[in-house]
Amino acid sequence: MTKVRYGKADVDGLKVFYREAGRVDAPALLLLHGFPSAGHMFRDLIPALSDRFRIVAPDLPGFGQSDMPSRDKFSYTFGKLAEVIERFTEVIGLVRFAIYVFDYGAPTGFRLAIHHPERIRAIISQNGNAYKEGLSDGWNPIRAYWQDPSQANRSALRSFLAPETTIWQYTHGVSDATRVSPDGYSLDNFYLTRPGAARSNWTCLATTRPTSHFTPLFRSTSASTSRPSWRFGAKTIPSFYRQALRHLSATFQVRKCASLTPATLPLRRIARKSPW
Repeated sequence: MTKVRYGKADVDGLKVFYREAGRVDAPALLLLHGFPSAGHMFRDLIPALSDRFRIVAPDLPGFGQSDMPSRDKFSYTFGKLAEVIERFTEVIGLVRFAIYVFDYGAPTGFRLAIHHPERIRAIISQNGNAYKEGLSDGWNPIRAYWQDPSQANRSALRSFLAPETTIWQYTHGVSDATRVSPDGYSLDNFYLTRPGAARSNWTCLATTRPTSHFTPLFRSTSASTSRPSWRFGAKTIPSFYRQALRHLSATFQVRKCASLTPATLPLRRIARKSPW
């Protein structure tokens, strides 16, 4: 039976809650969750991978069981979240690791790769967007607020925090919603009802405009291998994914999932072929 360990790391005075499983000396995989969830979204994935990897799943600041400092003391931007998670990896002793990014975890994890590409062994992205062209029409209310931060546009964003919106994120695109456990979205909605949680959870989206591209978003070279460097921006993303898939093919055999929502986790269709 998988033994999952739970703890809080002191990151320069801010307590970051995290789940961890697997051998400390195994290849490390950092799981970064999305909005409005927390590390608990990986509670089924962790046991599925912990026999082969050191799995670490932190709650981002303001989410789950991690500290939620007030906005006058903490800047809720993806840059700040990345800064905290970067220090978190240092505190718990992650030196070289792969990152699995989902939703909010993507702009957080991608910044880790920008700051310290030498630490990142692989990037596994699920619903992780890195460029403006990738934003769907569902982002139109947020775009409107970016262009005009009026009270009316601000109020329109409250729908993102509604309980039914959280449920939609779990069930949208799922062929049989009766197979989606209510535990996940119920816990997410509970966290959202805490004083200050709703504001901190959506502040990143409301106040952080994406750049047209990140160039380079991630580059990796190794003298010991012939693996290609990774680089992508607004005009080179298709090339990046081809290179990334070639790189990951030595580690994972990936098959198409029916839906890319939290309800599909764990990704049982991911089977390890070899360590990083």
